[in-house]
Amino acid sequence: MLSWYMFILLGLATFRFTRLIVFDTITNFLREPFHEVKEEVLEDGSIEEVIHIKGKGIQRFIGELLSCQWCFGVWSAAIIFVGYTLFPYMFFPIIVILALAAVASIIQVVLDSLRY
Repeated sequence: MLSWYMFILLGLATFRFTRLIVFDTITNFLREPFHEVKEEVLEDGSIEEVIHIKGKGIQRFIGELLSCQWCFGVWSAAIIFVGYTLFPYMFFPIIVILALAAVASIIQVVLDSLRY
């Protein structure tokens, strides 16, 4: 049974890992073989980036997975939990780093929302 501490730590790590893979610019290279990003002009003149999934079969499946935070979040949780269960000494530092990054991200969003 997981302690509340470990549950929260795993949850924060899962959150950050999911955002890292699905949204962060630094991991664009992982998504590029599966996504085509196009800019579209909206009626109000603003520009929006739209993701188009490439390919068929497994390429399309992975593209769909990498474009959906809810879908990838399940896999992210499984990877982190299984990794921690099977290789705790190797995964624990990674989990702590991701959890700390998640807390920092949350604090940044809160501070940004208070500023405006």
